[in-house]
Amino acid sequence: MSERSLRGKTAIAGIGETTYYKHGQSPHSEFKLCLEAVVNACADAGISPHEVDGFASYGDDRSDAGHLAAALGIKELKFSNMFWGGGGGGVCGAIGNAAAAVATGMADCVVAFRSLAQGQYRRYGRSSAAAQLSGDDSFVVPYGVMSPAQRFAMKVTRFMHDHGIHQNALRAISLACYHHAQTNPNAVMRGRPLDEEKYDHSRWIVEPFFHLFDCCQENDGAAAVVVVSAERARQLRQKPAYIMACAQGSDTRSAAPVHNMPNYASSHFGQLGPRLYQMAKMTPADMGIIECYENFTGGVLMSLVEHGLVKPEEANDVLVKDNLIAPDGRLPLNTSGGNLAECYMHGLELVHDAVRQIRGVAINQVKNNDTAIIMGGPMVTPVSSLILGSEATL
Repeated sequence: MSERSLRGKTAIAGIGETTYYKHGQSPHSEFKLCLEAVVNACADAGISPHEVDGFASYGDDRSDAGHLAAALGIKELKFSNMFWGGGGGGVCGAIGNAAAAVATGMADCVVAFRSLAQGQYRRYGRSSAAAQLSGDDSFVVPYGVMSPAQRFAMKVTRFMHDHGIHQNALRAISLACYHHAQTNPNAVMRGRPLDEEKYDHSRWIVEPFFHLFDCCQENDGAAAVVVVSAERARQLRQKPAYIMACAQGSDTRSAAPVHNMPNYASSHFGQLGPRLYQMAKMTPADMGIIECYENFTGGVLMSLVEHGLVKPEEANDVLVKDNLIAPDGRLPLNTSGGNLAECYMHGLELVHDAVRQIRGVAINQVKNNDTAIIMGGPMVTPVSSLILGSEATL
């Protein structure tokens, strides 16, 4: 029996995005933004949108496959898929699901996408008032723990306390992302550089670790990637970014209610990471580009540790700005600016950045660009991760 693996069987052949807007400021509907991103991704790959026969998304995206297929004039819709869970935990999982559909013959050309227009609906990260509470909310909201920042800050505080990690590590993550955004014309925070003094004097969002610049943006826009077989990708316009591995899931009882999971101070990647590297037949040391979803900088810290990229006892020394910036940093991180400084497109912009790095056309290009790891949605459940590679990694 052949090995059960996605390794090298499919590739990202096209990427597309819209202009990224501050939340609530898109002049277009969410559905129109999505269509634009899909059309742009197909144009990048050099194919017609009519050739798409599947869609995969996450975060309860409202642009459903049937309506997209009708609007794009797709000949036959063969596959539609939604990754469970809120937040960006499904960004890599949606691409993995698209790859699985192509690899198993369920579809031939699947687009993974995310679209957001918060002015049309509601601001994504805002807590809303409710006359009645249920589930976890009934235990935490009465005590003022309502926002994602508040809920996740408790996990991060515990992790940093347990390992003696200082605020400077979080600051370095934020500084690196803002540094990269200054050369990215599509970054919302371009022209708004960040230095240590500005970071240190920014207002607290949640003490003792989350300043303003530790928290992601909220944006409108859409992004999409085209996934096809490896053989077909080699015949298309762009240099393929091969899907070497995808893993999704969470640690044991990570969704246990009321902050009662066994491994509390975690980003939920602990059990996922080894499976990811096993499928890719790689190790953490092989990763040339690191793209980590920043809902908050503390989630990046835990993700790096749980993927074996940084040892917790070395975090204070390793996580400094110079180590995290392109082109020469030891761990080049979020080289287009990421959720903090490029755009919060639920992490799909991180995948775009990884693809451009592998193609060799990134704005902040790194030298060791044959492999990229993307980590999606730390501290939500389920989460997902992805490894992309150039042809040299096959």
